[in-house]
Amino acid sequence: MTKAPAKPQQQLLHLVFGGELDDVGAVTFKDLGQLDVVGFYPNYAEAYEAWLSKARETLDNAQMRYFIVHLHRLLDPSTQKAD
Repeated sequence: MTKAPAKPQQQLLHLVFGGELDDVGAVTFKDLGQLDVVGFYPNYAEAYEAWLSKARETLDNAQMRYFIVHLHRLLDPSTQKAD
Protein backbone atom coordinates (compact mmCIF):
# COMPACT_ATOMS: atom_id res chain seq x y z
CA MET A 1 0.00 0.00 0.00
CA THR A 2 1.37 3.41 -1.01
CA LYS A 3 1.37 6.11 1.63
CA ALA A 4 -0.27 9.37 0.58
CA PRO A 5 2.04 12.40 0.54
CA ALA A 6 1.89 14.51 3.67
CA LYS A 7 -0.31 17.55 3.40
CA PRO A 8 1.85 20.69 3.56
CA GLN A 9 1.51 22.66 6.77
CA GLN A 10 -0.56 25.85 6.44
CA GLN A 11 1.70 28.78 5.66
CA LEU A 12 1.41 31.50 8.30
CA LEU A 13 3.70 34.25 7.03
CA HIS A 14 5.85 36.13 9.58
CA LEU A 15 8.34 38.99 9.19
CA VAL A 16 11.35 39.54 11.46
CA PHE A 17 12.88 43.01 11.46
CA GLY A 18 14.57 45.41 13.83
CA GLY A 19 16.43 48.62 14.31
CA GLU A 20 17.77 51.11 16.79
CA LEU A 21 15.13 52.91 18.85
CA ASP A 22 15.08 56.60 19.85
CA ASP A 23 13.88 55.65 23.32
CA VAL A 24 13.58 52.18 24.86
CA GLY A 25 10.19 53.18 26.29
CA ALA A 26 8.61 53.54 22.83
CA VAL A 27 8.74 51.98 19.39
CA THR A 28 10.12 54.88 17.37
CA PHE A 29 13.15 54.07 15.26
CA LYS A 30 16.13 56.45 14.99
CA ASP A 31 16.52 55.93 11.24
CA LEU A 32 13.97 54.06 9.14
CA GLY A 33 16.57 53.76 6.39
CA GLN A 34 18.67 51.60 8.68
CA LEU A 35 15.99 49.02 9.57
CA ASP A 36 17.29 45.46 9.39
CA VAL A 37 14.84 43.20 7.56
CA VAL A 38 15.96 39.77 8.72
CA GLY A 39 13.48 37.87 6.56
CA PHE A 40 10.11 36.30 5.95
CA TYR A 41 9.24 32.95 7.52
CA PRO A 42 6.45 30.40 6.89
CA ASN A 43 5.64 29.85 10.58
CA TYR A 44 6.16 31.33 14.02
CA ALA A 45 8.75 28.75 15.12
CA GLU A 46 11.16 29.68 12.31
CA ALA A 47 10.52 33.39 12.83
CA TYR A 48 11.22 33.01 16.54
CA GLU A 49 14.56 31.30 15.87
CA ALA A 50 15.60 34.15 13.54
CA TRP A 51 14.43 36.76 16.05
CA LEU A 52 16.31 35.09 18.90
CA SER A 53 19.51 34.92 16.87
CA LYS A 54 19.39 38.64 16.01
CA ALA A 55 18.40 39.62 19.55
CA ARG A 56 21.41 37.74 20.91
CA GLU A 57 23.75 39.37 18.36
CA THR A 58 22.69 42.84 19.49
CA LEU A 59 22.51 42.18 23.23
CA ASP A 60 25.14 44.85 23.99
CA ASN A 61 23.07 47.62 22.37
CA ALA A 62 20.14 48.49 24.65
CA GLN A 63 18.56 50.66 21.92
CA MET A 64 18.38 47.82 19.38
CA ARG A 65 15.13 45.87 19.16
CA TYR A 66 13.87 43.11 16.87
CA PHE A 67 10.24 42.24 16.29
CA ILE A 68 8.12 39.45 14.83
CA VAL A 69 5.18 40.65 12.74
CA HIS A 70 2.34 38.19 12.10
CA LEU A 71 1.81 39.10 8.44
CA HIS A 72 -0.77 36.35 7.98
CA ARG A 73 -3.04 38.21 10.42
CA LEU A 74 -2.77 41.38 8.35
CA LEU A 75 -3.33 39.55 5.07
CA ASP A 76 -6.24 37.46 6.36
CA PRO A 77 -7.75 38.57 9.69
CA SER A 78 -9.64 35.27 9.93
CA THR A 79 -6.31 33.54 10.78
CA GLN A 80 -6.40 34.73 14.39
CA LYS A 81 -5.55 31.27 15.69
CA ALA A 82 -2.59 30.84 18.03
CA ASP A 83 0.85 30.51 16.43
